[in-house]
Amino acid sequence: MSSQSENQGITRASIEVLRSHPESQVLIIGGGINGLATFRDLALQGIDVTLIERNDFCSGASAASSHMIHGGIRYLENGEFRLVKESVQERNGLLKIAPHYVKPLETTVPIFSTFSGIITAPLRFLTHKQGKPNERGALLIKMGLMMYDSFSRDGGTVPRHRFHGKKKSLAALPHLNADLKYTATYFDASVHDPERLALDVLHDGLAAGEHARAANYLEAVGAAEGGGVRVRDTVSGDTFTLRADVIINASGPWTDLTNAALGEGTTYMGGTKGSHIVLDNPELLAATAGREIFFEHSDGRIVLIYPLKDRVMVGTTDLEADPAEPARCTEEEVDYFFELINHVFPAVAVSRDEIVYRFSGIRPLPGHGDTQPGFVSRDYRIVPTELGGTPLLSLVGGKWTTFRALAEHLANEALERLGRTRTSSTAGLAIGGGRDYPATDSAREQWVRSRASHLSTARVEQLLTRYGTRAEPLILALAAGDTALRSAPDYGVQELAILAAEERVVSLSDMMKRRTSLAFTGRGHRPVLEEVAAAIAPALGWDAERTAAEVAATVAELAEDHGILDAGWVRPAPRHEDLPVA
Repeated sequence: MSSQSENQGITRASIEVLRSHPESQVLIIGGGINGLATFRDLALQGIDVTLIERNDFCSGASAASSHMIHGGIRYLENGEFRLVKESVQERNGLLKIAPHYVKPLETTVPIFSTFSGIITAPLRFLTHKQGKPNERGALLIKMGLMMYDSFSRDGGTVPRHRFHGKKKSLAALPHLNADLKYTATYFDASVHDPERLALDVLHDGLAAGEHARAANYLEAVGAAEGGGVRVRDTVSGDTFTLRADVIINASGPWTDLTNAALGEGTTYMGGTKGSHIVLDNPELLAATAGREIFFEHSDGRIVLIYPLKDRVMVGTTDLEADPAEPARCTEEEVDYFFELINHVFPAVAVSRDEIVYRFSGIRPLPGHGDTQPGFVSRDYRIVPTELGGTPLLSLVGGKWTTFRALAEHLANEALERLGRTRTSSTAGLAIGGGRDYPATDSAREQWVRSRASHLSTARVEQLLTRYGTRAEPLILALAAGDTALRSAPDYGVQELAILAAEERVVSLSDMMKRRTSLAFTGRGHRPVLEEVAAAIAPALGWDAERTAAEVAATVAELAEDHGILDAGWVRPAPRHEDLPVA
């Protein structure tokens, strides 16, 4: 996280609102997608609700996703039929209520055998022990896709899967490994800008009225005397108390750590680490032909090669992890990714020089004992306890695809304890910039043309793609002046200043990693950082010293956490306690 001095420059209005209104019906701890969605749901019911997040919104596990909204075909092997059904229903729903960010994704599975896994898969289903790694063959995948179609088709609007032999497969995707025997192709969905979708969910909740309040960089540090939660502003260091009738712990893989801070010892969580790399490799991008390549590697892990924003994202791993430690993509994981790329596209050369971004996160999975990571349930549950007599609901599990349904369940639990009933459902309710989003090419062309009187049609099109219909006030504001960044001309100086002022930006890192896709696409080097920092400094009240400190801190963060190395950055010397013992 970027440096945040006690002199923030301007008072954070969100903190002052909470200080003046420290009591609410529901307090949500955790501003990932599930906490934000629960905040939105409760706000739309008219509940007086507060959300706090110790870092930036959508900066933890929610920021390390595979950018997929999917039904979870692999969960069928785990016997998680309820989760698959809910996932495909929510996937189909998100395509309708968040069409600005959630798009259909054609997915192809390369298959190298006919019968492999037909014996081991039932044993894995019954025991949840991975056993000897064995790739799934065509027969097993065909059976799984037939079952998946029965869950997934949304009344026939989602195409059935397609199965092709070697000749047709290589004709469509000629760079695939010629040793394959078949391919299977089906449709799921992508979310190219998950952080921006999360911000839309937050915006919907805040827009419900003054009864909904949220603050980032506000950490729960303990239980308060007489009830409530002691919180600390991580920018200023100030502490104060918030009280509520119901407390929800939605802090993802850190649920146990949050409960420990509140004086409640729990052992609910057992998350695993998943890493990804992002490559700037035009040959690999072309080889995917716009499809996600999704398959099981020889070690039994599910992996993907995914075209995204003119880059190719490759993931993911599934390794035991400690949520108290930073999650980072290691060189061993990079070697693993290169091995699997070579397995699927052997003629496409890749190198470390082409990695523009790497990221890693911890999945919010339940404790799983000796169950192999790949077989740990991806379903979620809500554990009710009490904190000093106040109902405490701890969320265990959850994933991007099911955030709306999960939030509805979690909100219902809170409503029950408040003695309230649901007044409306979020099912079918458009999210943020998906509201009135043009659904056809002609409607999109009309929307753009009617708003391009002062900006070029290309710029309006870009803003619609980036923000959905929430771009409209931005378009009006930019009509008075819209200067492109020299280092990243697809973003504007005024555009970034407006985001900084209106989207609760605290650090330069917030802007680079979550309000924009600049870091993800490999534009996280010092010249870009300096220009972006200069663009947002006036809106955030930063002086020259603070602006320079933000640049230096973000250079270090992007190098340490995401592998974006920059001239002038020096790896810090190890602390005394980090040195090896002789």
